[in-house]
Amino acid sequence: MKRVLMLGGTRFFGKRLVSNLIDSGAEVTLLTRGNQKDDFGNNVKRLTADRKNHESLREAIGSSDFDIVYDNICYTPEEADYSSKLFRGRVGQYVLTSTLSVYDFADHPLREQDFDPYRYPIMTNDHREYSYKEGKRQAEAVLFSRHDLNVTAVRFPIVLGIDDYTRRLLFHIEHALKGEAIGLPAPDALISFIHAEEAAQFLQWAGDVQFEGPVNACSNGTISVREIMEMISQETGKTATLLPSAGADHMSPFGIPGDWTMDNSRASAAGFSFWDLKQWMQELISDYTKIIQT
Repeated sequence: MKRVLMLGGTRFFGKRLVSNLIDSGAEVTLLTRGNQKDDFGNNVKRLTADRKNHESLREAIGSSDFDIVYDNICYTPEEADYSSKLFRGRVGQYVLTSTLSVYDFADHPLREQDFDPYRYPIMTNDHREYSYKEGKRQAEAVLFSRHDLNVTAVRFPIVLGIDDYTRRLLFHIEHALKGEAIGLPAPDALISFIHAEEAAQFLQWAGDVQFEGPVNACSNGTISVREIMEMISQETGKTATLLPSAGADHMSPFGIPGDWTMDNSRASAAGFSFWDLKQWMQELISDYTKIIQT
């Protein structure tokens, strides 16, 4: 029986990952601040700690060791550094949830080598304040600088699902139903996405096969917001005008200046089968629309 520690895991794809691990027979321990209730009942163990408080984290973990640690809530080099020291020699595989945001925009689907965490300079600051992009870059750099920890950094693009608490896709459906214009600087820019369940399955796979190094994980294919709006129109019979700009409440959360896509060939070659983006996107739009209209 695999012993798995989940840092975070009470919502969205983290919650799905926990459910999948339970179904697989793993012994799952959830570590959270205790602010979010879960419905896993007696199927998981629970630890309460503030990830940002090193002493709190150390006391909660105690002397336990694990086959896999999934870290969904690491955002700074300080958090990564303490975790790498705490779990040294006590974990078989450390899986960090990272992001497409570690990359700069480019004129090609982004590959793992387009951001090299092994050579990226580690730079902390006294205020421990980082942008999301820089925090994840630094976290990767810190974890990969250690030679006594096997690490996977899973780089996800935008993750969508029916339980997406950020309501990013729902924003576009609601605007279409209301006939409200959406601000979008580049409506034909191509974007990579991944479904929440697909993301959970990938994380589980990455831990099981002990994939090492950074790895991109995205659905097969790309899509533009204009194409998404066409799918919404097909489903609802309504659409929204796309404008170069709009008020803050009407700017698309997918508003990027140009193509932002990933190459998932490394993971595919290693044996993971990704979903078809346009197929699940249409299905998700349909599911959202049914919920709204009932």
